[in-house]
Amino acid sequence: MESNVLLAFSLTLIAGLCTGIGSLLSVVYKRFNPKFLCAALAFSAGVMIYVSFVEILATARLSLENIYDQKTASIYTVTGFFVGIFFIAFLDRFLPENHIHTEDENAPSNQKLMRMGLLAALALGLHNFPEGLATFMGAMADPAYGVGITIAIAIHNIPEGIAVAVPIYFATKSRKKAFIYSFLSGLAEPIGALVGYFIFKNLMDEHFFGLIFSSVAGIMVYISFSELIPTANEYGSQRLTLWGIIAGMVLMAISLLLFL
Repeated sequence: MESNVLLAFSLTLIAGLCTGIGSLLSVVYKRFNPKFLCAALAFSAGVMIYVSFVEILATARLSLENIYDQKTASIYTVTGFFVGIFFIAFLDRFLPENHIHTEDENAPSNQKLMRMGLLAALALGLHNFPEGLATFMGAMADPAYGVGITIAIAIHNIPEGIAVAVPIYFATKSRKKAFIYSFLSGLAEPIGALVGYFIFKNLMDEHFFGLIFSSVAGIMVYISFSELIPTANEYGSQRLTLWGIIAGMVLMAISLLLFL
């Protein structure tokens, strides 16, 4: 039993920390590059939009259908989705502005980029928390199944790390800060496993998971349409933004197929 717990936690930790790989890939440029920023932000938006509509909302609805009829489960899912949107929209108004100077006059607003990174970190942290618990419980039930889940989550955590690190790096010019914020958003995954196992394992139910997942989907969609895509369009062509979004969706689709 103890060996299963250790293995399950180790797998969850590996999956969560792969956001750090995304952050390392996103800060390879020493100077501000508007085309890279455009492509990276659009790519991140594609990841968030695809995973929200294809995976997270579907998971939320299926979770709720275990305790409610199909119509009621759908109502709860939709309600949670828009609650997530309104929650992050409200929170967006109160995030602190960061007055950070830049040496590049062509760079975008540091305040805007920093807020974007913080929003992405918050959304992905909320997403990774229950995801970590799900990975942990899956590995506890069947270690072989847990390995498969870990590989898939690790792959799609890499572009999620980019979503956090890119705007923070260009706002602060600090690779360290970009990595730390991205790392912390991924750390929510093993924390979710620990908290769920030791504290909430007898309290969390399908209703809780369904509402959390649907709300997180709303948060991620809001960030994509309100922050990532508009900023990508500002610093690159619409065509580059479009193909960045599509590329993010393609990579996320491939990673999700590994669950099958």
